[in-house]
Amino acid sequence: MRIKGLRFLKNAAWLFVLAIGISACKPKDYFIIRGTLKNAEPSKKVYLFGMLNNKMVAVDSTNLSEKGEFKFIHSSPTEDFYQLKYEKAEYLLICNNTDEIKFEANAKDPNMAYTISGPEESDALAKLNVIRAKFSNQVEALQTTFNNRVADHPNQRTEIQQALQPQYEAYVNAMNNAILKFAKDNKGTLASFYAMSTLNPQDFEAELVKFADEIKTEIKGNPTVDAFVQQMALLKAVQVGQPAPAFTINNVEGKPVSLSDFKGKFVLIDFWASWCQPCRQENPNVVKVYNKFKDKNFDILGISLDTDKAAWQNAIKADGLAWHHVSELKDFNGTTVRKYQVDAIPSSFLVNPEGIIVAKNLRGEQLDAFLTKTIK
Repeated sequence: MRIKGLRFLKNAAWLFVLAIGISACKPKDYFIIRGTLKNAEPSKKVYLFGMLNNKMVAVDSTNLSEKGEFKFIHSSPTEDFYQLKYEKAEYLLICNNTDEIKFEANAKDPNMAYTISGPEESDALAKLNVIRAKFSNQVEALQTTFNNRVADHPNQRTEIQQALQPQYEAYVNAMNNAILKFAKDNKGTLASFYAMSTLNPQDFEAELVKFADEIKTEIKGNPTVDAFVQQMALLKAVQVGQPAPAFTINNVEGKPVSLSDFKGKFVLIDFWASWCQPCRQENPNVVKVYNKFKDKNFDILGISLDTDKAAWQNAIKADGLAWHHVSELKDFNGTTVRKYQVDAIPSSFLVNPEGIIVAKNLRGEQLDAFLTKTIK
């Protein structure tokens, strides 16, 4: 059940960059994890994961003893994130050379709660893990309710989804508020950074940009944090209130179209693609808004992320998109797509006659209401 937030994400793990393991360790050039997993099957494997090239990868593994005990010795060039995995259970840690960590958990605990002695920040992450697991279990239970109701009443799928939507939104809002509170209570730590990294960047852009400005002086030298700060600096350039970055892209006929061609008008820069179902579902709303405001100093410039020109052209015709269209035909790798920090579609930027971004990602009635209020 994809109740909300149906978007095509390019890279869900855009915050993390580096974790390096070495096989030969010198004194104080490593950390030690001694762990116990109660109610785990003896001889089953437990894995230690670290970050490499934006992905969590296994850097070590070992078999559990008869008592569920295990031990890892590993090196980390800086204080960084690691993860223990057993079956479906995941436990996040912050480790640094010289740390000696004692870990305990119940392998059958659905909340994946664990206790840890060692770095205070890992202890904080254990608390965050419980918070997130709680809400994850609530959403999973709601998913089960949805599936059961649809199985009993297959012709009422939409009605069932609409009925459960408020509860889903309540769970998500409560989780996000808990994460924001956790980050505030643990300000200036890697634990707070990890908490903020779990938020949807499109929904919490302003909070993340502000957070990056705060931690760039508080947490230095960590490659993960450095990458995040750099990413947020780029995102800051396309926030509401900033001048819309200039660009020139060829249209369907191969002729160049520039953003400056629309100066003096309100223009909606709409990033979409023929293969993006949420984009195609939103298109009728955009058509409705375009027809209502096209004679009131308003225009739309669609930027497609398609790589197949024919598919792009066919979608324009099929959906009746009677505005201007351009594309670099490079998926998420186009220069303009990267300049605008688009990591999910549909994404849109409303630019005023002076070339300033005045709104982002307005959908349906939101876009209509904003234009009604803004365009006189």
